[in-house]
Amino acid sequence: MPYFTILIIAAFAAFYYRAAEFENESTLTWCGLSLAISMVMLLWLHAGWLWIILGQTGLFVGITLVRILRKS
Repeated sequence: MPYFTILIIAAFAAFYYRAAEFENESTLTWCGLSLAISMVMLLWLHAGWLWIILGQTGLFVGITLVRILRKS
């Protein structure tokens, strides 16, 4: 596994951990979802770092939509 891909996975996991802290949500859930998406993309779909970034972007959009729907 290339080191650049590991760096991307760790950076997104840290981002979602901090974002969950900022939003007073479960850090384990958000970080776990990030890691799960990364592992699915990497190990199951055999995708590269670009697809991992796209998956993380999809997670961000999904979390945003859920939070918007919860508030309304």
